[in-house]
Amino acid sequence: MGDLELLLPGEAAVLVLGLRSFPLREIGSEGWNQQHENLEKLNMQAILDATASQGEPIQELLVTHGKIPTLVEELIAVEMWKQKVFPVLCRLEDFKPQNTFPIYMVVHHEASIINLLETVFFHKEVCESAEDAVLDLIDYCHRKLTLLVAQSSRGGPPEEEECQSSTPMQLEHHVAPQELQKQAELMEFEIASKALSVLRYITDCVDSLSLSTLNRMLSTHNLPCLLVELLEHNPWSRREGGKLQQFEGGRWQTVAPSEQQKLSKLDGQVWIALYNLLLSHEARARYCFTSFAKGQLLKIPEIWERLERENRGKWQAIAKYQLRHVFSPSEQDLQLQARRWAETYRLDVLEAIAPERPRCAYCSAEASKRCSRCQNEWYCCRECQVKHWEKHGKACVLAAQGDRAK
Repeated sequence: MGDLELLLPGEAAVLVLGLRSFPLREIGSEGWNQQHENLEKLNMQAILDATASQGEPIQELLVTHGKIPTLVEELIAVEMWKQKVFPVLCRLEDFKPQNTFPIYMVVHHEASIINLLETVFFHKEVCESAEDAVLDLIDYCHRKLTLLVAQSSRGGPPEEEECQSSTPMQLEHHVAPQELQKQAELMEFEIASKALSVLRYITDCVDSLSLSTLNRMLSTHNLPCLLVELLEHNPWSRREGGKLQQFEGGRWQTVAPSEQQKLSKLDGQVWIALYNLLLSHEARARYCFTSFAKGQLLKIPEIWERLERENRGKWQAIAKYQLRHVFSPSEQDLQLQARRWAETYRLDVLEAIAPERPRCAYCSAEASKRCSRCQNEWYCCRECQVKHWEKHGKACVLAAQGDRAK
């Protein structure tokens, strides 16, 4: 990997082997902070490995040493800390930290873990190595996507400046606890987008998942219906000043007109997950098509029609441009084109290379009718065919019999 190598293989192995679960009361402790730093290094190395496409040792180490369940456990622990402990901590009267940087590290920890899981879950063996922890991970992804749908129905996605979550190195040391809470809430949008990718990678393994895992996705959470809700609300797309923007790479980006007909990465993840859950053999055999499910899934054609309508304006713009600039030439342009066409489509050359027209077997004139029985002889008219029958008849019968024998 050369310059792209952040950790030596031996260092990466030591960091992976040292991963462990922490109880809630130890989150933010010195040992926990050290593991957070180690996870950040592993996270960055995994991204570099995937970018370089030269093997992915971090993913292999996590699978070999059985650490995927540990990551899932840590992910859910910090999620619980943010939801249950952090708000209470901020309301305490004597909570006046001189430095809020360590607290932000805890807030940022969930994003770090889900980002690492998104990178490594691309490989199916990672999903298999998660064992029973995959059930907890599916529950986690379902919670995040449900909140994303609810947020969209309440007023849409966060604003531009709100989505650009700070990294620990960009954060000031003194930030009010209320500001930290706001940043934690805004970070949820990016975390949910990572959770969607992880869920899609899990559905890639749908035919090899356990029955309990299939049941959790299809019956307990009814993921197909939730995915349709995501397509309907489309929380990662918005219009700002007449321009289409999509959430990608942790921020809102304006989409060039030439790219607007393409599905975004997140849209693609939803469609692939739906395909896996509705069309794979195992999932199809176990999914219960209730009246509610049918009603939700029948929205899919409407969503496709909406995408077509959104793209229709582009096709109309192209057609209008061509009508004005391409297919409405001036008289001078027409004359010039006529001369070029005359040089290009030379009749003498076309006639020379054109196949010879068939000739009448009786009078040698150009023929357009064929013997319907043997398909071997051509005639210019019915009269010539009758006159030629005395000579052609016997051969015609034998040819037709030979074709039937074949």
